[in-house]
Amino acid sequence: MDRRTFLLAAPAVLGSGCVSVPGDASGPPIPAPTVRVGDRWVYNCSDGFRVQVTWVETHEVITIDSTGIAVRVTLVGPTMNYERVELWQAPGIVLIGSAYDNAETRKFVSPMIRFDFPLTPGASWRQQLQNVDPQTGLTSNISRFVRVGGYQSVSVPAGTFNALTMRTIMQVDDNNPFRFPTQCNYVTWFAQEVGAMVRETKYATYRERGDIDGFSIRSQNTTIELASYKLAPR
Repeated sequence: MDRRTFLLAAPAVLGSGCVSVPGDASGPPIPAPTVRVGDRWVYNCSDGFRVQVTWVETHEVITIDSTGIAVRVTLVGPTMNYERVELWQAPGIVLIGSAYDNAETRKFVSPMIRFDFPLTPGASWRQQLQNVDPQTGLTSNISRFVRVGGYQSVSVPAGTFNALTMRTIMQVDDNNPFRFPTQCNYVTWFAQEVGAMVRETKYATYRERGDIDGFSIRSQNTTIELASYKLAPR
C-alpha cells in the first residue's frame, strides 16, 4: 500500500485515540468465561439499508481438546445457509474465525484478540492482523482497535442484561484491486452471565479506487441480538 492509499484508507484506525464508548464506566471487570461442550447461543440478525436481509445465527461449542475450543457457527435465513467452525485458543482468543463478515473464515497468522479478558472498563487493545487467502495466496491485513466502555442495560429477545460495552474500530484490506480498505465501526455488549455478547451493531463503508469524488459506499449495517442461550452444566 502506497502512502496516498494509506492516508485515504486509514482514518478510522488513525483516529482511534479519541474513540467514545457508551455505558457507565463504574463496575467490576468481567473474567474469562468457563466454556463447556454444549454451550449454545442463538442470535437474530439483520443487515441492509433499504431492504433488510435476516438470518438466525447459532454458535455452539462442539469440542474442547489440546488444539483449542471448536465452535460451530451456522447462519440460516431466506437467502443464506452457511456453516463454519471457529477455533479458539482460549475464550476470546481466535485462531480461526471471522473478523468482518459473519460468514467468513480466516486463519490468522497470529491469534485475533476478540475479547481481552478480564474485560475492564476503560481498557483497550490494538492489533495488526494477517491472514492468507488459500485461493489467491494473497495476504489480507487487518488493523483493529478495541476500547472497553462501561456497563449499560440492554434489552434483546433473550432478556434484559447489564452488559459491558466495547467499540471496535477496524480497517480490513483484502487486496481488492477496485476498493480501498473497508472501514468498520462496531459496538458490542457483553454479559457475564451469558458468557458471550448479547448485542452487536456493525457499520462499515469503503471507497472505490479511481473515484475522484471519494464517496463512501455503505457495505454493512448489521444488528445482532441474542434470542436464546443454553449453558452446559458447570
